[in-house]
Amino acid sequence: MTQAIIVISDQDVSDYPIMVAHQQELELGMPIFKREDNKGSKWSIHASTLEEFVSRQIIFPEKVDEFKTNYKDSESNICVFVLSELGAEFIFLPVKK
Repeated sequence: MTQAIIVISDQDVSDYPIMVAHQQELELGMPIFKREDNKGSKWSIHASTLEEFVSRQIIFPEKVDEFKTNYKDSESNICVFVLSELGAEFIFLPVKK
């Protein structure tokens, strides 16, 4: 996930990368880790951005400023949108150096 964030930031794709962790089929972002390729894993990870979340109306335009205010520095935190049977939420994980 860290490498995907570096690519997204270094190539000026977005200042707000978002990793998407999910257990079902999903067409959002680019796959970086597929559960099918890793036996025993129930999770897949896709790399996305704030801009894609807005264009797909997952985050509404009027909520963008609030999202940016709550977003933590991507050099030290990974923003993960977790989709599970319990619902969906954003979490921030510390970057392992």
